[in-house]
Amino acid sequence: MAGRIPQSFINDLLARVDIVDVINARLTLKKAGKNYQALCPFHDEKTPSFSVSPDKQFYHCFGCGESGTALTFLMEHDHLEFVEAVENMAGLVGLEVPREEGAPRVRDNSNLYELLARAAKHFRQSLKTAPQAVGYLKSRGLTGEIARNFGIGYAPEGWDGITRALADVSENLLLEAGLLTSNDKGRVYDRFRERIMFPIRDTRGRVIGFGGRIFGDGSGPKYLNSPETPVFHKGRELYGLFEARRALRHIDRLVVVEGYMDVAALAQEGIANAVATLGTASTQDHFHKLFRHTQEVVCCFDGDSAGRKAAWRALENALPTLTEGRQLKFVFLPDGEDPDTLVRARGRPAFISLVDEARPAIEYLFERLGDGLSMQNLDDQARLASLAMPYIDRVPGGILKDLMLNRLQLLTGFIPNTAGATPVSRSRNTSPNRLSPLSKRLLTYLLKNPGLYQALPPDRRREITALEEGDLFLDVVKYLDENPEADSALLLGRWSGDAAHGELVALFERRLDLTDGAMTAEFVEGVARYVAGANSARRRRLLAEIREQPSTEKLKRFWKLKQLSNKNQGRGDDRG
Repeated sequence: MAGRIPQSFINDLLARVDIVDVINARLTLKKAGKNYQALCPFHDEKTPSFSVSPDKQFYHCFGCGESGTALTFLMEHDHLEFVEAVENMAGLVGLEVPREEGAPRVRDNSNLYELLARAAKHFRQSLKTAPQAVGYLKSRGLTGEIARNFGIGYAPEGWDGITRALADVSENLLLEAGLLTSNDKGRVYDRFRERIMFPIRDTRGRVIGFGGRIFGDGSGPKYLNSPETPVFHKGRELYGLFEARRALRHIDRLVVVEGYMDVAALAQEGIANAVATLGTASTQDHFHKLFRHTQEVVCCFDGDSAGRKAAWRALENALPTLTEGRQLKFVFLPDGEDPDTLVRARGRPAFISLVDEARPAIEYLFERLGDGLSMQNLDDQARLASLAMPYIDRVPGGILKDLMLNRLQLLTGFIPNTAGATPVSRSRNTSPNRLSPLSKRLLTYLLKNPGLYQALPPDRRREITALEEGDLFLDVVKYLDENPEADSALLLGRWSGDAAHGELVALFERRLDLTDGAMTAEFVEGVARYVAGANSARRRRLLAEIREQPSTEKLKRFWKLKQLSNKNQGRGDDRG
């Protein structure tokens, strides 16, 4: 059982581990003045622009903008999840990762991982004595090497094969692992029978579930997947991702296909960067995982109506993940073809050529929304604008969103009033744009010395964290309120990969000629002005609402804000 990792331990770990040692074990660092340099591992370059600062314990690439702490580097370079990266770093200095008392407990699933690994071994051994299954794989062009690399096996016919093979395991645990199932009469039996078995692995290579494909004269659904279990959630997992990471040092692009056999067939032809969703539509969680490993994702769909519907669902789910530099594209295969048949019939070059010519998702978005509309017609222009804006609003602020708005304006003449859009709760994908001079100055102080937040009077901290609308400065303030021990490196690492990250790095690197005392005084006074300005804006909006549609509740809220303003009068406004 394990709980949350204390923030204090993470901060202590970052203080103990030298970022130079962590990165130098993976890259060739060369001394350059006070810092170290290397070719950036996150983009192709010939001249080193990747800099590591031992003083700040921070890395930054001046070419692609990637930056962060040693912890961030392990997550991005080694493609580790947060907990995995913390455990990796703790191992470097011989520390055991503690867990907070009272934090939500997470069950220990080691017995399930062990059981599923044993089941995978059983299926592999069963394949060796199943000539009909081996013959089927050979007929699909798969070699023994590919079968071994993907751990492909065979579930024999019969109702109790897995029970007999794992006779020392309880029925309840076999049910929990998804290896057994039961009917409405309470009869328990093997879930997988007479199927080619594809083990599904997590990014650490552990077997977490199975996909079973029917062949020959077998009956039932074409593919049968493990059910949801404590270790398997098909809406988050991708078949073949572990194998792609193992085969490729750097993943320039990931191709998402529909079937396990497609992934194996492409790998057979030397295309090792294919993954598959597990019998479900591509989810937002899928795209978050995909973009942790590459900047370009190409989704491969059938060209029929079902394939285009699947592409549209994928596009809708992917939009919130399209932060700076990420590309999503679509390929629609000819009728009757899938990646498996196409690559076997036409070869590797033909498939790669199709992927190279994939259609950018945003082009597809406007094409689909504009289908049947005439941009010479004012009503159709308005129709396209009303259809497109909800999708554009889902894209994080940044260059891509700006380009989408520009495209909409070119097509329709419509200029979105984004400043007057309905306020939404801010998130990690916050746009760095439209920061006032006051907010930029306060952010600079806070990034250089996060402890300044604790210098604010308690009532001022309550006032600013109570604000519901704000900018990037407010986001950082609220993060520090929840994580009072965070330092500068952790703050910058928190927004790594976000559209706001470049802005934060630029502010952090600003030179300031202020004493600590002067900076503290300016910060405290500036926050008072920020709060006063925010409350003034709230009063103006509320007054406009009252004029439009008066109510007693709104008047009460207005006078409460007015009294707060009078109390703080003299502390300034938001003129920065």
